[in-house]
Amino acid sequence: MNWVKIILTGFVLIAVDLAVYILLGLLLMNYEDFYDESEGEYWSWTSMNTSEQLTVVGLNIWNLVNILAFIYLIYRTWKLLKSRRENVLQHYV
Repeated sequence: MNWVKIILTGFVLIAVDLAVYILLGLLLMNYEDFYDESEGEYWSWTSMNTSEQLTVVGLNIWNLVNILAFIYLIYRTWKLLKSRRENVLQHYV
């Protein structure tokens, strides 16, 4: 039962993560659709309005959160495998 709960939690977290990326992508589509060359170079800070700037900052923060979550997941997996290996070694000693 514990593994089912972990798997369902993982699916929910992945769904929320994708939903946030989709929302941020939709918000950035406004910039893509209404970009004006006279306002500055494409994707430059000066060519964006405040909401677009906040969306870009939010996307960068969300990317950082995902990188940190991935590093944490790798750390937890490594720690679990290390403890299992030590338990197996202690069993045979």
